Formats: sequence, C-alpha cells, structure tokens
Amino acid sequence: MTKPPRILVVDDGHDAADSLCMVLRMFGADCDVVYDGESALKAIEEKRPDIVLLDLSMPGMDGYEVAQQVRINLEYDSVRLIALTGWGTDEERMRSEAAGFSEHWVKPVPATTLRQLVATELERNA
Repeated sequence: MTKPPRILVVDDGHDAADSLCMVLRMFGADCDVVYDGESALKAIEEKRPDIVLLDLSMPGMDGYEVAQQVRINLEYDSVRLIALTGWGTDEERMRSEAAGFSEHWVKPVPATTLRQLVATELERNA
C-alpha cells in the first residue's frame, strides 16, 4: 500500500490553513496545520513532512526565515518547500527561490493543483 504524503500547512490565517488542509486530506494526504513560523520548525522536526506549504507573510518569523532555517539543516534536504502567498511578482518569486523554496504558489490555489500535488507524491511514494 502506498503511504500518503505528509504535508504541513503553515499559515497565520487559521481558516485558510484549516480549509487547505481539509482539501489535501480529501485528496489522500496526511496533513497537519500550524499557524506560525516557530511552530512550523517544531512540526517539521517532529512530523518530518514530505512537503511544506508555507505562507510567506506571517507575524514574527515569516516564511522566508522558516525556509532559510530548514535549508541550513541537511536533515531536511528532501523536504519540498512551496511558498504560499498573495504575491506573484518576479521579485517575490526570485526572493522565495533564494530562500530555498522549490515552488511559488499564489493564493488562492486551485483544487486541481492540490490534487496534482498529492497524486505526484503518491506516485513517488509507490
């Protein structure tokens, strides 16, 4: 049996984060939610997610800082970081790439994109 992808959603918008995680679970993911950068780092250490959907604009430790902390730890090399933001400019995309994100998604993320994310990970884990 294929193990479901472990996905961590990090967003200070509680309703948006909870809804996103609910949709990911409907598509077959094992999903957890945290609402700030510090909690994200703890959850990454404890849960060892395959993918982290990470809001860039959060109070305190923002998504860029979280990504940089994750990327300096070689234990997390295989974690796929996806920036989740309302900003889609070239400058923001370059900044997220420099921080260590592999992708930059602009909110709201279409359900088809989320379904494809889970399907791709399911294939990878098969």
